[in-house]
Amino acid sequence: YVALRVAQRDECSQDERGAAAIFATQLDDFLGGGPVQFREVQNNESITFLGYFKSGIKYKQGGVASGFQHVVTNDMSMKRLLHIKGRRTIRATEVVLSWASFNQGDCFIVDLGKVKLYTTVQVKCRSGLCIQWGKKVFSQPPIVQALGPKPSIPPGTPDDEKVDTSNRKKGALYMISDASGSMKSSVMASSSPFKQAMLTAEECYILDNGVDKNVFVWKGPKANAAERKAAMSAAQQFIKEKGYSDKTQIQVLPAGGETTLFKQFFSDWKDKDQTTGPSKAYCIGRIAKVEQVPFDASTLHSNNNMAAQHNMVDDGKGKVQIWRVEDGDKVAVDPSSYGQFYGGDCYLILYSYRLGGREQHIIYTWSGLKCTQDELAASAFLTVKLDDSMGGAPVQVRVTQGQEPPHLMSLFQGKPMMVHNGGTSRKGGQTGAGSTRLFHIRQSSTRATRAVEVEPSASFLNTNDVFVLKSPTAMFVWRGVGASEEEMAAAKHVVGFLGGSGSNVSEGKEPAGFWSSLGGKKEYQTSKSLQNMVKPPRLFGCSNKTGCLSVEEVPGDFQQTDLATDDVMLLDTWDQIFLWIGNDANAEERTGAPKIAKDYVDSDPSGRRGLSITTIKQGAEPPTFTGWFQAWDPKMWETDPLKIIHGRF
Repeated sequence: YVALRVAQRDECSQDERGAAAIFATQLDDFLGGGPVQFREVQNNESITFLGYFKSGIKYKQGGVASGFQHVVTNDMSMKRLLHIKGRRTIRATEVVLSWASFNQGDCFIVDLGKVKLYTTVQVKCRSGLCIQWGKKVFSQPPIVQALGPKPSIPPGTPDDEKVDTSNRKKGALYMISDASGSMKSSVMASSSPFKQAMLTAEECYILDNGVDKNVFVWKGPKANAAERKAAMSAAQQFIKEKGYSDKTQIQVLPAGGETTLFKQFFSDWKDKDQTTGPSKAYCIGRIAKVEQVPFDASTLHSNNNMAAQHNMVDDGKGKVQIWRVEDGDKVAVDPSSYGQFYGGDCYLILYSYRLGGREQHIIYTWSGLKCTQDELAASAFLTVKLDDSMGGAPVQVRVTQGQEPPHLMSLFQGKPMMVHNGGTSRKGGQTGAGSTRLFHIRQSSTRATRAVEVEPSASFLNTNDVFVLKSPTAMFVWRGVGASEEEMAAAKHVVGFLGGSGSNVSEGKEPAGFWSSLGGKKEYQTSKSLQNMVKPPRLFGCSNKTGCLSVEEVPGDFQQTDLATDDVMLLDTWDQIFLWIGNDANAEERTGAPKIAKDYVDSDPSGRRGLSITTIKQGAEPPTFTGWFQAWDPKMWETDPLKIIHGRF
């Protein structure tokens, strides 16, 4: 993967911009048209670009020395003012040395030549990064001498509290062509999400995400050379025609080199040889460096990185208690029925285990897709009540039917977790099951299995898995080419529960009765999926102080120090969402945390829905969370974060 980034300053000339575009095209040609091209604009840089500079970016006046101008750097007589802004994406911009440039919400560095002063009214950014740029000499007289008497300082600007609106329908797809003699664009789809099949190899396309100041150009591998070479200029012309800001970012993408930011606008995107099964899909957003760790239950307690990748805090052999939500209260489930979940019910699962000599607890709140709103509300209330009764110590995990995490699946030792499409397990309330039923059996990366009831149609089959089909006249166990022995063993439990005996059927050797029970033969997933793929994580700082969802992504490879103790942080590991509650987060953020997570998932343009959401409190992080952070320090929270920052100097 090669990325070619063209960065431009606000003050650069039109000639310089044009020359940069030409040089980028020449370099792209030299590299065979393979690089992904980006245009980065001052103050509107991408998260990836900012991630290259973990200590932030400084904007300086002037430019490079040339025959037309001479630049003096580090002039000891130079006086200047740097405006430091941002909580996680830190920027230092040189502004006019005047009291008029100050506000109460940001940090500033006053450089008086031989004496540098760091001054702030309210520290809101990661001040440690700011302080590295200025010697801390708090001395008011020199500032007053340089700027005059201090006037009333205005309040801070609201830039740090920008509202993140829904991403749904934020994109439009255009096909571009020079068939008429000049580059023209025509609408293919007016709103996202799109289908990958809309992109054909013979054409070039523009994906318009101008509302977020992003425009993408996708170059088909068989498009004519003129269209491919004109990709960047076509995007610039498109931006001009649409009246978008000249700070709009541009990405030029060759086929096979699509960025995850581009792919997220497609509901069915699949990379070469990749398939999407339950809870498995393409990667989204910035890629952090994650080393693949094979699963080994015996080392769970000592290997946090593996625990995080596989969502396993232990091997699932702890104590399990399950209640069904009924009439606003919780009713104990018969242990003989543990592992059976019905789509018309809600359940509370309390799991207790020992870690580091201490007893730990997890409360899984499972909601069926056909449960009532009253049951859903009652399950949330009962979860809080159970959590309070245990002193607020348990980790809470909200689970929606069909999105069960591997650890929950492992609690039913040796048996698959069976998820019934509908019905209820409450006494006297069972509803009749359909005459034909199909269960999809899949093994997770932790070797735990789940049997999920799906629509009895051949289109739901998958070559990598096992299916149990029960009709009024027969029962079949269908084994796909890529299925495992563990999945076949789980099928025996499903057959036993459904009653009777099943006939084993291998993929490609199905009898006529098998297909007729499914309503006929249909196309289904036959590609070999990529196994044990680790989804790249993303970390966000979240706030709903304004009443709307506000999200800011942490750039680069995130660290434990990126967890702001006065915020709610959202960690997206693709299969699961973690909500981390800082000790200093305000009451509104704490109570609104579940809504923040739901809004985040609902705003995903790929269409992800119903993910497990785990709520974690600062200081009580399980290994499934800490393992995503390199060199996690459990004692970090024992020290004031400001003291850590000051200790650097």
